[in-house]
Amino acid sequence: MSWRWTLPLAAALVVGAGASLVAPALADKPADVLAGTITTPVSAIPITFDRDQPERKEFGKLIFRGGLNLFAKSHHFGGYSGIALDATGTTLLAISDAGTFMRAHLAYDGRKLKALQDVMLGPILGHDGEPLSTDAERDSEGLALASGDTRAGAAYVSFEREHRILRYPFTLKRFGPPNAVVRLPKETRAMSPNQGIEAVALIRTGPLEGTIVAFSERLKDKNGNLKGWMIGGPRPGPITLRRLGGFDITDAAGLPDGGIVVLERRFRYSEGIKMRIRRIAPSELKRGALIEGDVLLEANDTLNIDNMEAIAVHRASSGETILTLMSDDNFSPLQRTLIMQFAMPEGKRVLAGPKDR
Repeated sequence: MSWRWTLPLAAALVVGAGASLVAPALADKPADVLAGTITTPVSAIPITFDRDQPERKEFGKLIFRGGLNLFAKSHHFGGYSGIALDATGTTLLAISDAGTFMRAHLAYDGRKLKALQDVMLGPILGHDGEPLSTDAERDSEGLALASGDTRAGAAYVSFEREHRILRYPFTLKRFGPPNAVVRLPKETRAMSPNQGIEAVALIRTGPLEGTIVAFSERLKDKNGNLKGWMIGGPRPGPITLRRLGGFDITDAAGLPDGGIVVLERRFRYSEGIKMRIRRIAPSELKRGALIEGDVLLEANDTLNIDNMEAIAVHRASSGETILTLMSDDNFSPLQRTLIMQFAMPEGKRVLAGPKDR
């Protein structure tokens, strides 16, 4: 999902709050469609999460492992709303809400992200084998690997406007056409065009192995909580995530223990952008359950965030669970494409600093 601001308001807020605000009125998705794959150089500037205390690494219950501000010459680079990493954390697959995919190699300096290399962009294909071309059909939002890895395999992709989840086979240079349609619950018919299924996660282990967990961005129950669904697997059915502080859902990813992490966003003209990450234990994923989860991190734009829309999980060789986040720049010159990583140390609680409370 993106917002539409008027230019004067956008300019005033950017002056007041810095470059992390959202102003898509100044840009739009590319009107042209990629006919095939292309390569593009991507420049990267290292970022700290706390601009005022660059040496600070502990935030909430997570440890910051580094991040990059990314720049590319291609106007098709941007809008990233769903990502996946391979088991080594070195190959990235991403989808854009402009109906394209990106594959890239992640280079590290020790445990810190250093660069995006060998970047390839290409079109997501429709059932007819042609690139998705209209805004109504190409608004891809969520991504979850179904098989293989980020180089070749299959993935579930969710779309809004024309609400659907499709299973896409892919290779290094081709994404689709889809070979299966995931049947959505009847409740999803109540989703508005620009607030569809933002989050798709696949559970790969435990009693719910094979279950797709899907959340709408802002479909609420009578108590104002956010509706989601467990689709397929041994115990499918509806679930609800307690809505805390007016945040909406932007993405989710499966964890090695059979749980999930959920990425959330809150935007208000008066306060700018915020993000939150919640961990949901396997025991909380029950049909009909109201889920609270555990807040791992909450941040506003005094820290170095933008419109954070995508999250992925992999297990590092150190044994740490690594969360990789990416922002959707809405193809706006006033926003940034950020990628950042946090470690989630098992069994260790990191006390929040003053800015995290």
